Amino acid sequence: MHNLSTVIRFEIVRTLKKKSFWAIALGFPLMFGIIFGIIFLSNQSTSDAAAKLEKQQFSVEVTDNSGLVRPEVLKAVSAATVTDRETGRAHVTAGSVDAYFYYPHDLTKNKIEIYAKNVGLFDNGRYDAVARALLSSSVQTDMPADVLAVVKGSVTTSTTTFRDGKEFDPMKQMIFPGVFLVLFYLLIAFFGNQMLTSTTEEKENRVIEMILTTIEARTLIIGKILSLIALAFIQGVIVVLPALIGYILLHDKLSLPSIDLSSLPVDWVRISVSAAIFAISFLLFTGLLVAIGASVPTAKEAGGFIGLVMMLLFGPLYAASLFISTPDSPFVIGMSLFPFTAPIPLLLRNAVGNLQPWEIATSLIILTVSAAAVMAIAVRLFRYGALEYSRKLSILEIFRRRG
Repeated sequence: MHNLSTVIRFEIVRTLKKKSFWAIALGFPLMFGIIFGIIFLSNQSTSDAAAKLEKQQFSVEVTDNSGLVRPEVLKAVSAATVTDRETGRAHVTAGSVDAYFYYPHDLTKNKIEIYAKNVGLFDNGRYDAVARALLSSSVQTDMPADVLAVVKGSVTTSTTTFRDGKEFDPMKQMIFPGVFLVLFYLLIAFFGNQMLTSTTEEKENRVIEMILTTIEARTLIIGKILSLIALAFIQGVIVVLPALIGYILLHDKLSLPSIDLSSLPVDWVRISVSAAIFAISFLLFTGLLVAIGASVPTAKEAGGFIGLVMMLLFGPLYAASLFISTPDSPFVIGMSLFPFTAPIPLLLRNAVGNLQPWEIATSLIILTVSAAAVMAIAVRLFRYGALEYSRKLSILEIFRRRG
């Protein structure tokens, strides 16, 4: 194992020199930066257009059969009244007035009718806005402020929940433990293919014979796995750091929600459990992907397995609501304890706080044993499959061999 550090250093430096690594690592924050930039420019353009629209003046005539529109409101916008709908339509058709609003007798059964001069798809929206505003302003004039708040739906509520006699906010409680769920998803999604093909490059280049003359197979495969973990950490920092910087710099311009980290509760038990589940699960799936790559002769064949692994790993996301609403069901418990589906359910349930102590202990034991077993299999697969260039290595075959 004295060459382990050499293998790790070589793998990390070699990967960091690849353009594809930086393309993937920087592509994600760059993509989000472009998306947020487009959203910002779009919102800014829409706001400017709306502000410009509000300042535009146009002539209006009104027929109010509902009796709700107040004369002083019409006077404020210089709106004239006409006695019947046909006259108002005729004035718009002739071009003597820009818009005509007809308010029917029963607004609950009939629509407000608007006849107006076409000024473009976006600008045409001003007529509907003004017609509604006239009616709303008239109705609100004599309405008490508290009744008005109820009608407009602007009444707000404040909910305080308690657990064990203390205030407990479940949304805030899940933020720090939930970070590990997001990090696990991103690292596997972005780094999974590289894990899968990391052991096939030397085989395809036919240099594995030379490497194995100086380095033991076990040292080489463990070094590859450890280097993959280190590279995943580097990529995580590359993804998170620009997002954090962008949030700080563009918080006000993009109207992003404010996050006061000092007000967030820190539950070190749940954070530690999430960290343990994340670390062991990541090691398990790194070993699994490396083992698959070691058993096939080419990267192309290895790529065929990535879909199956991702389905096992992220398939439970489709049942996320069950993990929150019915944590005691046999299905949820089974998914949480089966090692190849457990990471997402465990991280999600721990974030929301419905993971029982016995489930934590049992799942960590199962994940640890599974990760160790997968690592051992990966080493054995690589030992016997490193020199296989033309066929897949059978799992049963490696266990029949000795040594």
